This record gives sequence, structure tokens and C-alpha cells, in this order.
Amino acid sequence: MKDSELDPPGARAPARVLVVDDSRAQRQLLAVFLRRWGYEVLQSGSAEEALLLCATEPVDIVISDWMMTGMTGVEFCKQFRALPRAVYGYFILLTSKSEKAEIADGLEAGADDFVPKPVSSEELRARLRAGMRIISMQAELVEKNRVVAQTLDELQRLYDSLDRDLVEARKLQQTLVRDRRRDYGRAAVTLMIRSAGHVGGDLVGSFPIDAHRVALYAVDVSGHGVASAMMTARLAGYLSGSSPDQNMAFKLLPDGSRAVRAPAELMAAFNRLMLEELQVEQYFTMAYAEVDLRSGAVVLAQAGHPHPLVMRRDGRVERVGSGGMPVGLIPDARYEDAEVQLQRGDRLFLMSDGITECPGEGGFDLGEEGLARMLIRLGDLDSGALLEALIWDLAGFAGTDRLPDDVSALVLDYRG
Repeated sequence: MKDSELDPPGARAPARVLVVDDSRAQRQLLAVFLRRWGYEVLQSGSAEEALLLCATEPVDIVISDWMMTGMTGVEFCKQFRALPRAVYGYFILLTSKSEKAEIADGLEAGADDFVPKPVSSEELRARLRAGMRIISMQAELVEKNRVVAQTLDELQRLYDSLDRDLVEARKLQQTLVRDRRRDYGRAAVTLMIRSAGHVGGDLVGSFPIDAHRVALYAVDVSGHGVASAMMTARLAGYLSGSSPDQNMAFKLLPDGSRAVRAPAELMAAFNRLMLEELQVEQYFTMAYAEVDLRSGAVVLAQAGHPHPLVMRRDGRVERVGSGGMPVGLIPDARYEDAEVQLQRGDRLFLMSDGITECPGEGGFDLGEEGLARMLIRLGDLDSGALLEALIWDLAGFAGTDRLPDDVSALVLDYRG
């Protein structure tokens, strides 16, 4: 490469080099070489003057003599590094010193490179090229950091927006179970839902079938988050007591009247709906029960949901139900009705697997037996207090109040 060719490549502005030397002749000689190589040159006859210049003018590279009247090059380098600068400045010391201790002092002060005196133009040019590579890499790194910071700011804005939307979605989902306690005269129903995230896939509720019967349901949609929450909202519409025409617990007869689907029949109807009409990737588990308020007779069916429990007045806890496949997995899945008789003072308990599959600190899930022991211990509490205490006991069992899955439960108190 010829001396007439420029060192700073590309279309960027020429690099600015500050030459600091108390010898005017030495400064002029270096300036001639630097301008020939394509650099913009600034000159200063002392380190004190150079510091003032660096405080107001952007400088890419400093070439400073080591030994100068007043402040030395090493002292100047140390103060140059202390200046507030947006970009890195490359610092070269011109020196006749060769002792390792002295070179170490220069490096300690912040010098990047050394050029021995008398200065060889070819060596100085090579050192400048190395400095420009470092400056270019630093500028590229600064730009990448800027892009990363800008991207993180944008992601934070998107996260904040999504977080606000999820908070509103949570409020809307809570309206699906607005009546946490409902009195049906001969029985009362108490509900509890606690989502692991902003929104969840659990749903519990009840509605009157007729003047003497009440329906109870507990649903757990697969997955977590918004998709599951949207499915629970849709299922809530299919189990709404305020919209009997849309409630799938009822079917329209040819004469225009309505009949009530048995629990197992309702499960099969939901399975057909999921596979033939909705055709989504999700599925859900469910427990559904009809309770005759006059006699206490209960007919219920399960679709992959944990077994309902009966809390007897005398303190015993009994498991009921016959299992069944989750809804929306296989066509023509078969479901069976099971029956149980409630007596005055008994309770019917429906829950999601977020309770029975709650992991303990010892590595074992709570399970149905562990839940039964909890319910026996809490049996003297009214249903609202029992459900609240159950959450506390689950947190104690898990060793954290941040439970990994949605938790929901329903208690029917039968008065007879």
C-alpha cells in the first residue's frame, strides 16, 4: 500500500487524531504523516492544553509524548481516561523508555499502545490501524448495545401492554364465578378459584335445573394462559343458568319442550361439540352432578376429572364416581353415571387436579388420601372458611404460595 492511500476506510468521517508534544517540530512531522494517511489532525503543545481540548472536541486517537514540560504523558493519559466520554479514545505514548516497570506504569494509566522514539512512520501507521480496528469494534459494540437497549425498551412496552390486558382479562374471568356463595334453600354452594397466572383454565359453578334440582360442575381446560381462559369462558356460556336456551344441560325436544340431559349424556354431548364443531387442539376434564334438593340423591359423571368426595356429617370422607376419558380427546368416548345419597349435614366436594396433584416439598403429590386428611382436619369450618384454609394448607404442603397449577373447588352443603 502506498503512503498516498488513506487508512480510515469507507464513507465515515476521517478519524480525528490529537498530537501532543512540547516539540513543535515533532508535532509538525507527525501531522504531515497523519494528513497524508487521511486523518484529521489536531495539535497541542502541552498536556494541560490537550486536556482542555479533549473536554470540548471529539478525539478518536491521542498520540502523546511521554516526557513533556509540566504534566507528563502518563499523567495526561490518566486524566484523559477520567474525562466523561461517550466513545472510547485510543491512546498511544511516544517513548524512549524500555524498562518493563515504566511500560507497566503507562498501561496502568490507561495507555493502549507504545511507539518508540525516534518514530518510524511505518510502525506508527501500523499502530494507528490497530487502534482504528479497536475503535471500529467499540463503535459497533456501542451501536449493537443501543439496538439491544431499544429492543428491550420496546419489549418492555409490549409486556406492560400485555400485562394490562391480562389484568383486565383476569377481572373478566372472575365475573364467571361472581357469586362465590349461592343459597338454594335446602342446600348452599360455595366456590373457590385461584389461577396460577393472570388467567387460568379452571371453572366451577352451579345453576338450578328446576324447582327441586341443582346442577354442579367443575371444569379444567388443558394448558394455561389466554387460550385456556377463552375456552373456560365459552364453556361457562354452555353451562349458564341465566341462558337456558344455550345451556347444554338441556336439550330441545321435537314438540318444542326441553328435557334435561343426564350427566353422562351431557359429557358425551360436550365431547361431540369439541371434536365435530369446535375442532380445537384443547381438551378438558370435567365433573358434573345433579342434586335433588328434596331427597339428597345425587347423580354425577366424570370426564378425566378427580373423583368427587362426600364429606359425611360424622367426619368420614368418601370417594365417588367412575372416572371416564377427558372431553375432546377421542370420538365416541363413553361416560357413566354414578349415584350417591346425601344426608342432612353432608357435603359434596368437587375439585380440580391442581389440588390432588399439588407437589410437596418431599417430591410427592398430595393425592386424594392427603386431601381427605386435610378435609377431615378442616371439617368443623364452614365451607367458605374451609376453602380458604385449604389454600393455606396447600401452600404449606408445597412450601410456597406460588402453586404451579390452577386450583379450584366447589362445596355443596346439604341441609335436607
